Amino acid sequence: MLIAVCSLKGSPGVTTLATALGARWPGQENPIVVEVDPAGGDLMARFRLPDTPGLVSLAAAARGRGGADPNLLAQHTQLLPGGLRVVLGPVGAEQARAALAVLASGPSSPLRRAADQPETTVIADCGRVDPDSPAFPIIRSADAMLLVARPHDDELAHVALKLQAAQQWSRRPCFVLVGDGYPTAEVSLALRIPVMGRVPRDDKGAAVLGGQGTGRRGPDKSALGRAAARIALNLYAHGHQPTGNGARPQHLRLAVPGEQVSGAALQPLGPQTRNGATP
Repeated sequence: MLIAVCSLKGSPGVTTLATALGARWPGQENPIVVEVDPAGGDLMARFRLPDTPGLVSLAAAARGRGGADPNLLAQHTQLLPGGLRVVLGPVGAEQARAALAVLASGPSSPLRRAADQPETTVIADCGRVDPDSPAFPIIRSADAMLLVARPHDDELAHVALKLQAAQQWSRRPCFVLVGDGYPTAEVSLALRIPVMGRVPRDDKGAAVLGGQGTGRRGPDKSALGRAAARIALNLYAHGHQPTGNGARPQHLRLAVPGEQVSGAALQPLGPQTRNGATP
């Protein structure tokens, strides 16, 4: 699977969510988180890691080999303290955009080729995105696009304005809400898009994912980690659901709040509504 995580406005925590999904990914897979944010990556500075291997070295190798090797992406990863594999984006936007100009060109990116391998999941941190973003071809090729937003008037107004276009970018666009604000069910009803989950504001949990904690299993005891685990389980269940001929489904059917998911129960993640019921 290739999962694109992005926002339409601001910085609602795309990198934190992408890292949390990788850290809490179910099954036996060891996912790869790739920073393809055109504004530059954050994980290198957060974890004080060297600048290579990473996105720049991946682009250089892809240019030299044509990016045909499905194992190319894995060869340019580094390990976070808990063992999560990451391809680090450069801090500078100019370097990031130059690397993406190589990686997103052609009929298939190294991310897509890696994600097409059995038991492989690639989670792309695409940052803030629009059709002019050099990461846009990666989003278009993804199996699922998670739009991350805070449920506040200003962010939702921008999302509503761009949503019709954004729904054409992906096979299955879906919302992930971050923090307090409008109830989950109200956002889903008003914008007519499924809300896969809601991630609470969790400064301590985010600190663990930002390198101020220890171990890959650290997030499992945080509210942020538990919410990410539910979202990851939903994606995983659909991505591994066999079709009649034994092949994996080409498209994901993402759940709306309260819907039962084959292989996983989508539990309510949002705050209580005004009458006290959980949406």
